Amino acid sequence: MNRRAVAIAAGAVGCALIVVAVINFGGSRAAGKTPPRATAAPPSSPRISHLEAPEWATGHRITVEVLNATKVRGLARRAALALRDKGFDVVSTGTNRDQFDSTQVLDRTGHRDWAVLAAKAMGGGAVLVRPDSSREVDLTVLIGASWRAPSEPFYP
Repeated sequence: MNRRAVAIAAGAVGCALIVVAVINFGGSRAAGKTPPRATAAPPSSPRISHLEAPEWATGHRITVEVLNATKVRGLARRAALALRDKGFDVVSTGTNRDQFDSTQVLDRTGHRDWAVLAAKAMGGGAVLVRPDSSREVDLTVLIGASWRAPSEPFYP
């Protein structure tokens, strides 16, 4: 009987501590207090500046599909990350049936200037006008064998 009484008392004390912790946490949130982690200023990094929306993209959502046109696995994913960092909205990645030596940017909706910007973001490439409304993207980027991914890590 003595062990049972000790177990009940320990459980009651544990429940009381949990209730106090919940009340204190909820009270600080209700009073508008934020946890210490949230009050610290975010570290400034030169790489964060390129994640902001570029001037040309303000008000526009340039949708892009990235296709790997090489035998090297994973290039479409890495190119998608690079384009997203530059402000493009990459909606799909995949593998192209044909293979190419150089990168090609296909303009699907008649916005050649967007294709030129994407080619510059990729470090160069041919810009071709290939209208195709069935793809439902503004640009198609075909990654060629000569494309090299950025040397710095994308998300350390």
